[in-house]
Amino acid sequence: MMKKSLFAVVLALGAALHTTATAQEKATLSAQVYGYQQEMVYFDCLQTPLIAAEFHTNPGEEHLYTFDCDELVCMTINGRTTVLLQPGDSLHVDMTYEGKNARVEYSGTERAVYNNRLLKSIDNLKRSLRYKSQLLGCVALDIKPKTRIDDSRVLMEKATALIEKSQASEEAKNYARAIIDYDVYMSFIEYPVMYASVRGLAIESQEIGDYWAITEGYTLRTDKQALSCPEYASLLMRYCFYQSEKAAKAKGEEYAMPKMMEDMYKEFAAYYEGDQRDFVLYTLLRNFIMNGKEIERADALYKEYIEKYNTSAFHKEMLEMLLQ
Repeated sequence: MMKKSLFAVVLALGAALHTTATAQEKATLSAQVYGYQQEMVYFDCLQTPLIAAEFHTNPGEEHLYTFDCDELVCMTINGRTTVLLQPGDSLHVDMTYEGKNARVEYSGTERAVYNNRLLKSIDNLKRSLRYKSQLLGCVALDIKPKTRIDDSRVLMEKATALIEKSQASEEAKNYARAIIDYDVYMSFIEYPVMYASVRGLAIESQEIGDYWAITEGYTLRTDKQALSCPEYASLLMRYCFYQSEKAAKAKGEEYAMPKMMEDMYKEFAAYYEGDQRDFVLYTLLRNFIMNGKEIERADALYKEYIEKYNTSAFHKEMLEMLLQ
């Protein structure tokens, strides 16, 4: 029976880099942190727990970490501030905390600075639009579904313009597009349902038009950066359930969103193909394993996943490591 490996980091929604024939290169992240009230400063990678570092907090001291990578990675500093690094990049971040939030300034290699200025400009855009990231927070504030959907369309339009005019790399732009897609399309799909459940206003009465046509025209992403983005994995999962329910309703049938890991696995495997399917199934298995309960249930599914659906050597290696 397989057993879970222990790691000293708490992982965000699982994702991993697709391995390529490209040789790994060094990337360097450094930070000087002011006004931080915790004992330790943490660098964590959303794509793999093998890239991580921690430092004792010392205001003004440079915390320096160099690591190998062969694709773009998204790092978090203290779990909140996100930065992008590509092979060969060197990025320095000056951080000054004001409560839980931090003002940041970037320096380093040109590409790294442009990439992270793009992320910062999108964050600034969301603040200027008062666009909340957490849907439950929107429900608590009684933001109407029509308002949330209208605001999401504005975010998409303005963020797309920022991305297009940015001097960031195409890989960083793809990652930013995946995050914006998550914000917008999760709002389209999930928020009306959530609002109906909490506030008791039926979707048909929310003045949002045809809920089952709200994603028409959207093409799911297949680029490497989207398929390494934790938020995009969440969108792919929710999109699958949305489309399954839509198909059931068209047949006059009832649909129950799966709650058991095994049932989710079956539905994702049937709906997706290729790298998208690999990414979603890997994410599902990794999250279940990292939860640390009834890990033996992942055994049979893992074997099937490797035999039938795995396309990424890195995903295979990560699951093997977690299940040792």
